[in-house]
Amino acid sequence: MRKSAQAGKYIVSDCIASVVAWLLFSWIRYNEIAVYEGFYTFGAYLSHTLFFKGQVLIPLFWLILYWFSGYYNEPFGKSRLSELFSTLGTVTVGVLVLFFALVLNDLPRSYHIYYDMFFSLWGVQFLFTYLFRLSITQAGLRKIERREWALNVLIIGAGKNADRIAADLYRLGYNVVGFVAEGEEERYAGIDPRRVVGTLACLPSLVEEKRVDELVVALDKTDRLIDILYSLYSYKRPVKVWADKSGWWSHVKIQTIKGVPLVDVTGNNFRPIEQNIKLFMDKVLSVVALVVLSPLFVYIAWRVKRDSPGPVFFSQERIGYRGRPFRIYKFRTMYVDAEERGPLLASENDRRITPFGRVMRKYRLDELPQFWNVLKGDMSLVGPRPERKYFIDRIVRKAPYYYLLHNVRPGITSLGMVKYGYAENVEQMVERLKYDILYYENMSLLLDLTILIYTVKTVFTGKGI
Repeated sequence: MRKSAQAGKYIVSDCIASVVAWLLFSWIRYNEIAVYEGFYTFGAYLSHTLFFKGQVLIPLFWLILYWFSGYYNEPFGKSRLSELFSTLGTVTVGVLVLFFALVLNDLPRSYHIYYDMFFSLWGVQFLFTYLFRLSITQAGLRKIERREWALNVLIIGAGKNADRIAADLYRLGYNVVGFVAEGEEERYAGIDPRRVVGTLACLPSLVEEKRVDELVVALDKTDRLIDILYSLYSYKRPVKVWADKSGWWSHVKIQTIKGVPLVDVTGNNFRPIEQNIKLFMDKVLSVVALVVLSPLFVYIAWRVKRDSPGPVFFSQERIGYRGRPFRIYKFRTMYVDAEERGPLLASENDRRITPFGRVMRKYRLDELPQFWNVLKGDMSLVGPRPERKYFIDRIVRKAPYYYLLHNVRPGITSLGMVKYGYAENVEQMVERLKYDILYYENMSLLLDLTILIYTVKTVFTGKGI
């Protein structure tokens, strides 16, 4: 709630700054052009619909641009320096777009006036935007210094590691509201009992009662870590885990948080601007694909029905973003009783696959209905392939770091799929996991584009099974 309110302050300030900046620029523009579009007084121009359209559409343009830049993603913890460079970059891009789209249509007395108008627009837009933002950021920083805005952290663990992390978090301005013991036997095992507010069984009520903003896991024994982490997703709060060099974190890159060895297991390596662009492109391309490929959908549906009795579509529960289960959709490639003996992975010569199903799997046509999953927000175009909980439980026994992949929306295609392909058993799934972890550590829009190109190549060459 506080995050939304703070983001709302920045949105309102940016909107006001854009309205004021465009009003001032309209006055400068009018005087530079002498007689602007036949209006012989500035008052006449202000009363025209052309001006009102600009006052509405131009601020809307800036808000959309700021959203894409990722400025509103993390409204807390902004620094004055990073805010300066962020505002400089976004305003420069926006002014270039507006200048070439609108201002170049003017016919000034001299081309030198173009320079005046460009720098005037850039100056007023940057000045008002940055000053308004700076005032909000400064007020927030003062509240943080006075600990009025200290994030409430609940530490899961009651041993030496939990005590050590608590001291570091306090130094960083966090408010540790208590410690949660794994069970009654840990309640008196290292932390002052008065600071232990309960056990894992009490966690649901503690999160609400203590108004917890973040959860930190700092266990002395990590044998139950995976089970505990999965249970924390339901609270919809950031989760950070103490990273022991000797633990399973040694398989992945560890990014410390201001020098404290904590891994954010609910975040990913995408920059905010890339997150927003990726989300937007997922939605747009999914709509385009569903419309353009609709004739192919009809043909495939007809072939599936003709090939074998049963439904056209196959749906199954998979585990997705933040550990949430969802229904994945595919064109059915197997006979209806394919898993009557329990969950099994498909193999190259699998007799459960129908004749046309084999063709669909070869060219990945069975995956096309997942564009609907992307449109719904369950999946992305590119991301680690979602698995069933049955197989996840077996994967994490061999590779616990699989857990990190739930910080990314699962994808229709992935680096693991284009570089490794389908897996026939858990051992191969663990091998393919190496590529998905590589993707997780190096996520970028360029890498996504590369994977999509490889996927198109795979489809046309029929490299599936």
